[in-house]
Amino acid sequence: MHRTNLDRHETRFAVQLLRDRIGQPVWPVHRLDKGTSGILLFALDPEAAADLGRQFERGEVAKTYWAVVRGHPQEAGEIDHPLGRMPDEYGYRGSNDVPQPAITRYRRLATVELPFCVDRYPTSRYALLELTPLTGRRHQLRRHMKHIAHPIVGDASHGKGRHNRLFQDKFGCHRLLLAAVRLAFRHPDDGRPVVISAPPGPDFADCLRHLGWDNLTVIPAQAGIQLID
Repeated sequence: MHRTNLDRHETRFAVQLLRDRIGQPVWPVHRLDKGTSGILLFALDPEAAADLGRQFERGEVAKTYWAVVRGHPQEAGEIDHPLGRMPDEYGYRGSNDVPQPAITRYRRLATVELPFCVDRYPTSRYALLELTPLTGRRHQLRRHMKHIAHPIVGDASHGKGRHNRLFQDKFGCHRLLLAAVRLAFRHPDDGRPVVISAPPGPDFADCLRHLGWDNLTVIPAQAGIQLID
């Protein structure tokens, strides 16, 4: 999103790219983990950014993600597992850590079983999930999926290296398979509901095709912004 000590060698930043593209200052309203693709929300003035920030803090923004995970989770469920604060660029290093409430809901969209041996199993199972975080802890989705033993494919920090390498070798997939596909909030000017949707990017979509999920009707056909009267 912007310059931080977490990745001091990075040279491309979303704030700078968008500012240069539209020729005016922008204010980031939220962040995505590096490696997570999809929707980022910016404001064009500090007042709008403050209003949207309060909506995020009050849990009024509905966020929807898609993730490819190891294994076949239940068709739907809720993960209620407190998470401790992680070290960050502001100097926090994990001392006196008290876990904070963290809740994620999930819905299974598709499953597949591949004829590839990983670990002691002759085949490998994967699923496409719709994830809805009800809280906003750092790396919440990645940590929650690890907690229920269905880590997200491509996650170098919380995932399984053998499965990550399988996707690299078989499908040429070198990314975290987590994407923000929908964001719903109230417009800061007039309070109208706004829904932003975006399909997974080309590399994510290519992986879905390899898994046989390219014809799923749940996948948005195109990006869009909808103002609801």
